[in-house]
Amino acid sequence: MADGTNETSAARLLVATLEANGVERVFLVPGESYLAVIDALSDSPIASVPARQESGAAFMAEAAAKLTGKPGVCMVTRAPGAMNAAAGLHVAEHDSTPLILFVGQIERSFRERGAFQEMDFRKVFGSFCKWVAEIDTADRMVEMVNRAFAVATSGRPGPVVLVLPEDMLTETAPEPVEIRPALAVETHPGAAQMWELQKRLWKAERPLAILGGSRWSEKAVRQFARFAEKFDLPVACSFRRQMLFDHADPHYAGDVGLGVNPALAERIRAADLILMVGGRFAEAPSQSYALLDIPFPAQSLVHVHADAEELGRVYRADLAIHATGAAFAASAEGLEPPPAGVAWGEWRAAARTDYLAWSEEIAENPGAVQMAAIYAHLRKVLPPETIMTTGAGNFSIWLHRFWRFRQWATQASPVSGSMGYGLPAGIGAKLTFPERPVVVLTGDGDFQMTSQEFATAAQAGAAVIVLLFDNGIWGTIRMHQEREFPGRVHATKLVNPDFAAVARAHGAFAATVRTSEEFAPAFDAAMASGGPALLHILIDPEAITPRTTLAKIREAALKA
Repeated sequence: MADGTNETSAARLLVATLEANGVERVFLVPGESYLAVIDALSDSPIASVPARQESGAAFMAEAAAKLTGKPGVCMVTRAPGAMNAAAGLHVAEHDSTPLILFVGQIERSFRERGAFQEMDFRKVFGSFCKWVAEIDTADRMVEMVNRAFAVATSGRPGPVVLVLPEDMLTETAPEPVEIRPALAVETHPGAAQMWELQKRLWKAERPLAILGGSRWSEKAVRQFARFAEKFDLPVACSFRRQMLFDHADPHYAGDVGLGVNPALAERIRAADLILMVGGRFAEAPSQSYALLDIPFPAQSLVHVHADAEELGRVYRADLAIHATGAAFAASAEGLEPPPAGVAWGEWRAAARTDYLAWSEEIAENPGAVQMAAIYAHLRKVLPPETIMTTGAGNFSIWLHRFWRFRQWATQASPVSGSMGYGLPAGIGAKLTFPERPVVVLTGDGDFQMTSQEFATAAQAGAAVIVLLFDNGIWGTIRMHQEREFPGRVHATKLVNPDFAAVARAHGAFAATVRTSEEFAPAFDAAMASGGPALLHILIDPEAITPRTTLAKIREAALKA
């Protein structure tokens, strides 16, 4: 990155540090305040992906990070851009995802004058980001960018915000001889803790593992699977963390989230040992904090987490293990089952039977689009490495129930429940893994939160397939209204455009699906199109929302 002298600009030092940390692309909305960085990126192998709005750029970066474990990088300009990107920062905080947001800032001499688009970012983002800092001098650029990578990935991963004054970016500093990448700290469990876990497993009669959180890897997922096989453990996955265990494995017992299988919820209550690895067991997986007593669960609880501050924060564990999921899985693989064999074989088999019965086809209302039939076709034609992304809405419950996740790095859904996430997440996923199919599941309200990013997909050649379920209402809100205020569904109706026509206007393949029979040929044509595609799937709200199994699923979850 040298410019022919022994000094280089702060902007070029920033880009050089990104390169040293293995960044392959940045997602951004161009802005005047960081033009020097955009110019430096033009000479870099790092790809720049211009989004249509900052929330979309942040969602793309967060999804790429969620699927790789490496920090996602997003760049925006000043207060309006940063506030738009805040939605992505919230997802990263809630979902424990490493994300670095670079924000262009006013000139340093303009501070405290209420300058154009000025903001105190430390005050605005300090309550939910791991670190917020402003880089005042060029000679500290490498130091602070490397620190951002370290902070974002260490402990419980999360978002970091670095603020870049416009005039600072053009200043020069001595060019370092070497820029070394930041190192993520892997926290390993102690031998005494693992021995204690083995003793507790030997005494158990009804154990159950629940996987969640981040800090996993493909290798770690395989290692935990071998541990589960050795101990014949039933394994559940926390809300929207289903890619952590192969659903075809006979030890998989289902997902613990919205629309949980009532049989699985009862099994958690009946367990005598819960092994919670990586996750926090927050509101959604805990069924509004009802599955485990707080602070002392009735079950013996072993909690494994990468952040020491998370251990004991809500649940007081009988055994707390400060370790990343990956480090724990490597150690757990070395544990040995009881000499006389496990005592819970029937318990594990029953958990598997419950899952299979819950995830097979179900009878829905005659004449309606059959969700089970749609997922049956997806399971038939899509390979295991397919990446599924969703935003938030009732449509996502069917994915959790009927799709069979087979491997790590195949799910990008917001644990935070943020609407508008699915489409930009799918774009980020497709650009990160261009050789793999990416299917975006979205609703009519969810899609319109970030629908402008379909233009980003078309421009970038991101061949995502969007399945847009259109019932003309804010379905989740309507269900809550019907429960709390029967007969009153105010402000939940949506008057929607012809979404297929919108997609075709971008040069994409599009089709409208009105029946289950129309879905398979339309989806196959979308796959064959080779570019971005959208299927506008029309759902009768009166047929699909109040009376079907979906309503029963939501009702069971809310009661729990």
